[in-house]
Amino acid sequence: MLMAAIPDKPALEGLESKWGSAWEEQGTYLFDRDAAKAAGRARVYSVDTPPPTASGSLHIGHVFSYTHTDVKARFERMRGKTVFYPIGWDDNGLPTERRVQNYYGVRCDPSLPYDPDFTPPFEGNAKSLKAADQVPVSRRNFIELCETLTVEDEKTFEEVWRALGLSVDWTQTYRTISDDTIRTSQLAFLRSADRGEAYRALAPTLWDVDFRSAIAQAELEDREQQASFHRIAFAKTDGSGDIEIMTTRPELLAACVALVAHPDDERYQPYFGKTVTTPVFGVEVPVLPHPLAQPDKGTGIAMICTFGDVTDMIWWRELDLPIRTIIGLDGRVVADAPEAITSDEGKAAYAELAGLTVFSAKKKMAELLEASGRLLEVGKPFMHPVKFFEKGDRPLEIVSTKQWYLTNGARDEKLKERLLELGRQIEWHPEFMRVRYENWVNGLTGDWLVSRQRFFGVPIPVWYALDENGDQSDVLFATPDQLPVDPSTDVPAGFTEEQRGVPGGFIGETDVLDTWATSSLTPQIVGGWQRDEELWNLVAPFDVRPQGQDIIRTWLFSTLLRSALEDDRTPWANASISGFIVDPDRKKMSKSKGNVVTPADILAQHGSDAVRYWAASSRLGTDAAFDPQNPTQIKIGRRLAIKLLNAAKFVLGFPVPDGAEVTEPLDLSMLATLDRVVADATKALEAYDHARALEVSESFFWTFCDDYLELVKERAYDQTNPGQASAALALRTALETLIRLFAPVLAFAAEETWSWFREGSVHTAGWPTPAGVEGDLAVLTAASEALIGVRRAKTEAKASQKTPVAFAAIAAPAATAAALRLAAGDLKAVGRIQELEITDGEEFAVTRIDLAETEA
Repeated sequence: MLMAAIPDKPALEGLESKWGSAWEEQGTYLFDRDAAKAAGRARVYSVDTPPPTASGSLHIGHVFSYTHTDVKARFERMRGKTVFYPIGWDDNGLPTERRVQNYYGVRCDPSLPYDPDFTPPFEGNAKSLKAADQVPVSRRNFIELCETLTVEDEKTFEEVWRALGLSVDWTQTYRTISDDTIRTSQLAFLRSADRGEAYRALAPTLWDVDFRSAIAQAELEDREQQASFHRIAFAKTDGSGDIEIMTTRPELLAACVALVAHPDDERYQPYFGKTVTTPVFGVEVPVLPHPLAQPDKGTGIAMICTFGDVTDMIWWRELDLPIRTIIGLDGRVVADAPEAITSDEGKAAYAELAGLTVFSAKKKMAELLEASGRLLEVGKPFMHPVKFFEKGDRPLEIVSTKQWYLTNGARDEKLKERLLELGRQIEWHPEFMRVRYENWVNGLTGDWLVSRQRFFGVPIPVWYALDENGDQSDVLFATPDQLPVDPSTDVPAGFTEEQRGVPGGFIGETDVLDTWATSSLTPQIVGGWQRDEELWNLVAPFDVRPQGQDIIRTWLFSTLLRSALEDDRTPWANASISGFIVDPDRKKMSKSKGNVVTPADILAQHGSDAVRYWAASSRLGTDAAFDPQNPTQIKIGRRLAIKLLNAAKFVLGFPVPDGAEVTEPLDLSMLATLDRVVADATKALEAYDHARALEVSESFFWTFCDDYLELVKERAYDQTNPGQASAALALRTALETLIRLFAPVLAFAAEETWSWFREGSVHTAGWPTPAGVEGDLAVLTAASEALIGVRRAKTEAKASQKTPVAFAAIAAPAATAAALRLAAGDLKAVGRIQELEITDGEEFAVTRIDLAETEA
């Protein structure tokens, strides 16, 4: 890179495209594998970069957190590390499917044949369509549309990241649905299955009736919903009276398998082991004790239904109860009544519920209970938390299905303790975020459900053998050499396609893996695990996982789990957790709230360095407010970047004579102060505190521009002054150091100014180190304070700052006065002071100033 000419009027405009192209052409940010091998793993800095979800658009929060990572990566690169900084796109899963549905106006129907000539009915304006109006397409057609749209979205994302100046290696990219990724994800699944960590089981499953998919614990959120308690009378089988229960879900009465009360509740102890009869349906169910029952809730006794809530699932499992399923995968009451309902009256009542939605079934069941005389009371409506899929619109139901699970420590105490221990081995930034991880691990209630009833995802690499009756028997696992594989179209070893779906043959698994089951392998995917062992050994374990605080329970936990299961170690040494971006009302920005700000316009309006400054000004783990109508911090950042350009142009106007040395006390004081700044900024960046590093650098920079530059410019201009060379060299030295200090944040302005007097890129230049300058720090401090005082005095006298001063007197404590005398010549020059008197005093003050024309 040759040195560039200094423009007449330096400006920020156009720097992004200028330097973005230069970095691309010169390979500035490429990972140098040969250098990494030569230097060894200790000199590599590897980043497990978050893959943004490629289903829509980026928002300002992405810019915020990704800048934090980029600042650290640039710092480590300048420190001489070989930086492995990849980026990927998380493009499989529910968000992509929903976007495709809303964009093209289609929905997947796996029963349909593939149409090679299919043309979608819409292009981007189908969001208002109802599901019934979406055009059904085959699974393959649907997946092709997913592929097409995500590729286009990723191009847009890449444009934003390049404009922002992320120093990622664009040759190290991946997609969570590519062949390499599918192979890695399927291989990890097969290895877990071989070790007994992945297994299939029939179990109650949280189910979203709209997405028609199982939902994992990590994807849940509570939302307040209205409900009413229904007091219902169960008849004691011995005819001695009734037991009353209160429930918010009377529609599940046909699924009742027991009543439960606390073992110490004296009211119900006489009935434990006896039975009662369900109203309307006449089914005999036991009364059982369990410590999870709450004596102070309702009547103190509850009905167990399969399944009304998560507690029902625990009771069912621990009390070894039967399953009576009445809610189907579509969220409606199934047609066939449970076998336990044997009476004609019970069957007739159930027939009135069959086919109804949960909401309608609740109303109908209340009517049936009231007609039977067993509904004693309906309480006033109240609000209570209900489980939802985080991306869903209706409450979750619990249905019994066969699903694939991965052990996660919920039922394995030894694994749980290991996960907690590995969490303690990681350096958390900030440290308190570790508690959120530990709370999640300690609160797990079940193994990780990893199968999803979706279409655009990583296929679970198994088939099922069919016996002579056509029923499923053994699981047929894919072999590693078959990967990547899609069991819905590929054939297991030893079979032919003609045997698909026939007795004695096989059927392929149509479920896909939870998107987190693939994203949890991002270190393995990008690091070449089981594909490029040389690369894997150079970059793993990674140095850092940067991410948001809201996905500690999902992405961070699941990645640590997979690393623990596969390698029994942490996947990275550090976890850097960014805070949220909130709107002016301190509400988290999200698409659902409609308060998201997209970054493209902000970047175009203010410039990338200004936006990077805003992001870097916030510490990790701290929420930051953003007001697009008044982006104060962005404006401050733009002013700083422009000032860097102008200050560099000014400083470079002073030629440095050959053999120049820094000799003047003020120059030595400034460079000694700068040494302190370099040390503080370096220490902060080592500790992932980019905000502190920026703060100390910026504070010194403004002192440098506003005070030091003003103090020495007369000497620097004056070729006859013996101290001219000292000033010119000190200015150049400081400029070179400051540009490097700002380079991780003001990436474009720093590169531009560096190119005016140095060859190569500042981003591969060495990070500054303290030079060990021996100077009195008090000289610069005293001279700056004196300059401010003289300026203030002239302003109060309503005189121009260029007005000559015949006489000025300054009093200061003895040590400060002594330091100030060492800079008296520069102070006199900048203040145009003919005679300066510095005396010892109790406090610093300009005690007298006589202007040349008038006395003040």
